[in-house]
Amino acid sequence: MSAAIRFHGELAGLIGPAARAKGLAYPVDRRASIKDVVEALGVPHSEVYAIEVNGRAVDFGYLLEDGAQVDVHPAKPPVDVTKPTLLRPESLPAVCFVVDVNVGRLGNLLRILGLDAAFDNAWDDETIADIAVTEGRIVLSRDRDLLKRAKVVHGRLVRAEHPEEQLREVLQLFGIQGPFAHFSRCLRCNTPLVPVDKQAILHRLLPKTIKYYDDFSMCPSCGRIYWAGSHYEKVSERLRGLGLGPEGSMTDEERS
Repeated sequence: MSAAIRFHGELAGLIGPAARAKGLAYPVDRRASIKDVVEALGVPHSEVYAIEVNGRAVDFGYLLEDGAQVDVHPAKPPVDVTKPTLLRPESLPAVCFVVDVNVGRLGNLLRILGLDAAFDNAWDDETIADIAVTEGRIVLSRDRDLLKRAKVVHGRLVRAEHPEEQLREVLQLFGIQGPFAHFSRCLRCNTPLVPVDKQAILHRLLPKTIKYYDDFSMCPSCGRIYWAGSHYEKVSERLRGLGLGPEGSMTDEERS
């Protein structure tokens, strides 16, 4: 007794080469949901966006049957997480992220673009999954086990290795386009920045900063100060190389 399962598109890269070429025969010797079967084969449910059994769309709760022909499909960008689907009836109110430590630099780039990306190096998998549920966030990670957690509804197993490529991957998948609010969030804690009067923070600035800069922003949560200094220019140039660069100026992280 077995069912034939074929993974399509980028999902094929998450399973072994033999199964990738021909599909695979999965033994049906117990009652198991298609979600459990897919994840047992190494594919987190976060990566699956459509499942067909004998040509009929099913949800993750479908119980695998002998003789079933199963086709498992990946996302077709852009993915709109604000709209419910058969596999994900729990839609999100907006696109925002919780980022695993293994893609922390991606999280930093998302914040630089002004996107809501929560992360903390101290968070473990359970904490990340809980935040995803309570705050309605998309989990970004390279950890399959994290994305297999039942609590995780929306997520992405990040394929790219370099942060800039990871950023492109995420923006393309979720259809995120400009204009971006560059340098509008705190790089330390993700809180939106607010303007601050220079005179109110003179005691925290270095002499050269006082001399050459007049416009400042502050994080209302952690108190960090930002301005458009040399770091801003370096990061802006990096973003322009990706076609995501800012047109105007905002802030640079405090160096003092």
